[in-house]
Amino acid sequence: MEDHKPDVFLIREALRTANVNCDVELAPDGEQAIAVLERIEADETAACPDLVILDINLPRRAGRDVLRRIRHSPRCAATQVVVVTSSDSVQDRSDMAALGATGYFCKPGDYAEFMSLGTMIKNLLD
Repeated sequence: MEDHKPDVFLIREALRTANVNCDVELAPDGEQAIAVLERIEADETAACPDLVILDINLPRRAGRDVLRRIRHSPRCAATQVVVVTSSDSVQDRSDMAALGATGYFCKPGDYAEFMSLGTMIKNLLD
């Protein structure tokens, strides 16, 4: 769940570079992210995502709210959630960990460093 198109491109590139074979569903704001989760919960045949990549600062609904909703989901509470954000704040890291984030990735300014996100995600999914 990411609203910044250049970051979406980099995330997709990191997944491709790390050979993470996955389907990506984009929710550009927190309201849409929660709607995706509610759609999955309403359909017992729908699978929960293996992993959610979540920005803290989403429009319309904060990433914290989305993570809280995921963790309270009757079906998808165990979904891994990696926070990908520009914030390197100790408080943000602590808050997201307390809410149940699986991982935290601070967006670096360097392309090669950003590509390490793919490896992080691949390791979580393996």
